[in-house]
Amino acid sequence: MKFKFSKKLLTVGAVALMVVGGLAGCGAKNNTAYNKIKSEKTLTMGTSADFAPFEFPVVKNGKKTYNGFDIMVANQIAKDMGVKLKVQNMQFSSLIGELQNNKVQMVMAGMTATKQRRKAVDFSKPYYTESEALLVKKSDANKYTTKDSTKGASFGAQQGSIQENVGKSQTKAHIVSEGLVTSLTTELKGGKLDGVVLAQKVAEEYVKKYPNDYAIAPVKLPVPKSQREICIALPKNEPKLKKKVNAEITKMQKNGQLDKMFQQAQQLQEQSGK
Repeated sequence: MKFKFSKKLLTVGAVALMVVGGLAGCGAKNNTAYNKIKSEKTLTMGTSADFAPFEFPVVKNGKKTYNGFDIMVANQIAKDMGVKLKVQNMQFSSLIGELQNNKVQMVMAGMTATKQRRKAVDFSKPYYTESEALLVKKSDANKYTTKDSTKGASFGAQQGSIQENVGKSQTKAHIVSEGLVTSLTTELKGGKLDGVVLAQKVAEEYVKKYPNDYAIAPVKLPVPKSQREICIALPKNEPKLKKKVNAEITKMQKNGQLDKMFQQAQQLQEQSGK
């Protein structure tokens, strides 16, 4: 049997499809990370809390929470948006994937905006500039002075971090990559590693807390400025969220709040003993 369709019926059908398509488009437009944050009144941040003073665990009254410079900055951003902050702790190498999968709306973990990462996610403007250092045992304080002097050594670096790249490109050592910085520094202390490549401030915190165990080697680990600028990782195609985050960073830079927060994070880390 053959069916005949009138022009009127075809026109009605076309209009219906346009309406449905338009509604779907509106739904997709509203289904953004920014709108999710505002509707749920929660900003979910992903981090790897083993990078003091940027982020570290604090146990109070038997309950573990997370604090540090990045947490303080994130709290201020959430406050400015009129929402609460939720922190999800995970391994550093998982952070970009969780952001891409919409499990978190931003990532703060002392993260630099490398070209490779920019292919997967977007980034805010820089809120801190860091340099790199080699943490060693105190007995080896003057052992590594040049790139050539690192030949034959075994250095640790956090998996997926800029320090892993620095270790491979700026030293001649064998690089051992692991998920947690705390595991690497424990292995250094136990003699399983000869050094750990860390952000300068992180290395300084270890020396400050354990002056009899650790030292910072004299060897220089030069890194381009673009790889030293720490930023907030954000989902792709989220201009409204990025604009809001950048505006808050700019405000904190101008009023000196970022510097104060960093000092507070250092003091808190020392007091907590973590």
